[in-house]
Amino acid sequence: MPLYGFHCDKCDNDVELLVSSSAKPACPNCGNETMTRLMSHIVIHGKTKAKLKAARAAAQRAGHLSNFSPSER
Repeated sequence: MPLYGFHCDKCDNDVELLVSSSAKPACPNCGNETMTRLMSHIVIHGKTKAKLKAARAAAQRAGHLSNFSPSER
């Protein structure tokens, strides 16, 4: 399943969620079920490793370990 960005108009929260393309997820912050799908960011060729490192650092700060391999946890 791909990672999509969503914006909640009710609580003004932006989140990225791993959902199917046809899913209509609820906001994890307030539970609002009418979220707007955001345009995806383009990955710049040659900078993927730096982007991955930054994303993993942000996930670790937030307490999420789902995008780490078992050896990195």
